[in-house]
Amino acid sequence: MSSTSNPGARPSVIQLAIKEKAALLAAYIPIFSAGGLFIPTPREYRLGDDVYVLVTLPEDSQRYPVAGKVAWMTPANAAGGRSQGIGIHFPSDEKSHALKMKIESILGAHLMSDRPTQTI
Repeated sequence: MSSTSNPGARPSVIQLAIKEKAALLAAYIPIFSAGGLFIPTPREYRLGDDVYVLVTLPEDSQRYPVAGKVAWMTPANAAGGRSQGIGIHFPSDEKSHALKMKIESILGAHLMSDRPTQTI
C-alpha cells in the first residue's frame, strides 16, 4: 500500500548491506542535495512512497537508519543492464547528513569517477 495514497500506511523497511566500495559507488546518488541511494528490489513502489532503510556500509558494522522517499524507479529489464529497483533521497536531517558525509568520505576521489552506476 502506498504511503502517498494512504497517509496512515507504514513505510516498508529494507535492510541494505553494501559490502564493497564499488557497490557503494554504484548505489550512491550524489545529485540529491541531501544524498540518496539506489536499492535493488523487485517490489513495486510509487514515486513519493516512504521507505525506511537500514544501511550498512563497507567495513562498518553500524546500521544507519534512513527514512527516505522514492525519487525514481528502474523497471525490470531496463536498458543498459541496470538492476530493477528504486532510488531514494535522504531527508534533510542531521542523521542523514552524517550518513551522506560518511559515504562521501568512504568514496573519496571515486566520486569523480566516470564508471557507470545504477543511478542517474
